[in-house]
Amino acid sequence: MANFVYRQVDVFTGVALKGNGLGVVIDADGLTSEQMQAFANWTNLSETTFLLKPTKPEADYRVRIFTPARELPFAGHPTLGSCHVWLGHGGKPKAEQVVQECGVGLVNLRRQAKRLAFAAPPCKRSGAVEADILDRIAKSLRVVPSAIKASQWADNGPGWVGVLLGSRADVLALKPDFAAMQGLAIGVVGPSEPKDGTDADYEVRAFIPGDGIAEDPVTGSLNASLGQWLIGSGLAPAKYTAAQGTAIGRAGRVYIEKIGQDVWVGGETVTCIEGTVTL
Repeated sequence: MANFVYRQVDVFTGVALKGNGLGVVIDADGLTSEQMQAFANWTNLSETTFLLKPTKPEADYRVRIFTPARELPFAGHPTLGSCHVWLGHGGKPKAEQVVQECGVGLVNLRRQAKRLAFAAPPCKRSGAVEADILDRIAKSLRVVPSAIKASQWADNGPGWVGVLLGSRADVLALKPDFAAMQGLAIGVVGPSEPKDGTDADYEVRAFIPGDGIAEDPVTGSLNASLGQWLIGSGLAPAKYTAAQGTAIGRAGRVYIEKIGQDVWVGGETVTCIEGTVTL
């Protein structure tokens, strides 16, 4: 058994307890994969990460990302939260941008006042959603097929498929059938209207019942691939703000912006817990 520095942070929010919680174990090179998975299962957070020495010379640090059930090659709020913790623990980037090494390779991050932002990695799978899958999605969301205005595979690691509904109200009204959704990771997005009285341009919800997370509070990987899809297909402007977590009492804000060929995904992070963990 050994002691490790531990942080628990709240990502995609400037107000504690309103975003998505993340556990981060620092200098975790001595842990095995089995120990990491066991601890992530114990925290029962949507993700727990482990900061490690990089294996690539251009990387500033390496991170491994675990849900309670499995390891992920990439995830968004763990990327921002891990970088926030690494910088707060004295990390010094080798260049102007921070370079994170993870399962999908190298991910660049930039600092913007109170926010961090990462460059969305390429999707592993994109393109049209098969008719039978789309039918399953409509049934699991308990909507008629015509309620889905557009759809696309948007998988940058966790397996996302994105669907666009007609409005923010439609997104917030969803009461999914999670049993029917097993095996799918569904991201739902809908545009806001002036009457909604929100500062966000879009409302997003993320459903991952296969990972033991019925609804994820705020999801960076999903917002990254949704941004690539929506901006790339002309369904959204090159810069917008997404709200997520509204339906479950959170108030996450994700800032999407396309600069050149990259879609950047930004948000604030606050530290909630500082201590040590014995593993």
